[in-house]
Order: sequence, then C-alpha cells, then structure tokens
Amino acid sequence: MITLAEQQAKVTNWPGYIGWTVGLLILIALAYWLMRQGWNWRRTLQSDLPPLPAVPQDPGPAIRQAAGRYHGSTTAGNWLDRVVAHGLGTRSLAELTLTERGLLVRRPGDTDLWIPAEQLTGARTDSGIAGKVVPAGLLVVTWTLQGTALDSGFRADHPDEHAAWIEAVEALVTRTKTKKTEEAAS
Repeated sequence: MITLAEQQAKVTNWPGYIGWTVGLLILIALAYWLMRQGWNWRRTLQSDLPPLPAVPQDPGPAIRQAAGRYHGSTTAGNWLDRVVAHGLGTRSLAELTLTERGLLVRRPGDTDLWIPAEQLTGARTDSGIAGKVVPAGLLVVTWTLQGTALDSGFRADHPDEHAAWIEAVEALVTRTKTKKTEEAAS
C-alpha cells in the first residue's frame, strides 16, 4: 500500500519547478536587456539631432490650455519612427499651453518641451503615433527642430478639444508666417 507522503513526493518535482522558473526569469531579463539595447541604439543613431529649445521663464499669456498625455515624437510623416533623443520618446502626463510665443508642454517627472512659434508648422488629428494607436484620436503637432521635421502626439483629457487646438495652432502658424514676411519686407 502506497502512503500519502509517497504519492505527494511523486507529484512534487521541486528541482524541475525551480529550473523552469529560473529559466523563465533569465528569458525575461534577456528580453528586457535587448529592448533596452535597442532603445540606446536608437538614441545613438539620433545623437545628431540638435538640442531642444530652452523653456522661457515667461512663455506669455495662454491662448489655450489642456491637460492630457504626451505620447511621443516621430519624424514627420513616419508614425513608427520614434525619436528618443532628448527625452522625446518618453510617454508621460502633460499640460499643454499654447501662447503667442509657442507651445509649452510641461511633463511632470520628465523634461519640459518648448516649441517656439517660429518652429510650429501645423496640427492635425491622427489615430496613432510612435506605434501607439488611440481610437479616439490624437492631436499631432508638426514642428521643425533646426531643419528636422517632427510630429509630436498628445491626447487631451477631453479629446473633443482637439479641433479647437488645431484651429488655434494653425492660426498661430499663419500669424507667425505673416509676421516673418512683414519683417523681411521692411
């Protein structure tokens, strides 16, 4: 007759369980390390991207403000080519403020982003950016950083505000271009 202890001893294979657990943990660590190496490789490839403009002490009175989330930046027109240099690839909470001088993106826990009005080129809604698809849509602001065209994606807490943001950004771009043209003519 087989005792209960002998039956349990046959079922419990601790060395096998420990071996599989250690193997799985090593596999997870390897996958994480490879992802980290890929991120660093991308940062190295984008090291020629010029530094971001400094955030001014006084960006000016707000035209529009919104709270939401920053989803990242890509090269303009290529929604999968994430830009990771200078912290542009890090998703975070964000507070957007549009002024006559530019767009200020305050990111708690990360570097704030300042896009001067002269560098803004447009805005639109899109369904995704940097590999992130948002069915309700994103506000995508297109801008240039010393000749490099970039798209930055935001999702306002109230996505119905995106249309008003597009209108405000486009109006600012038009005013800035008109001002530049007038200054060049005089």
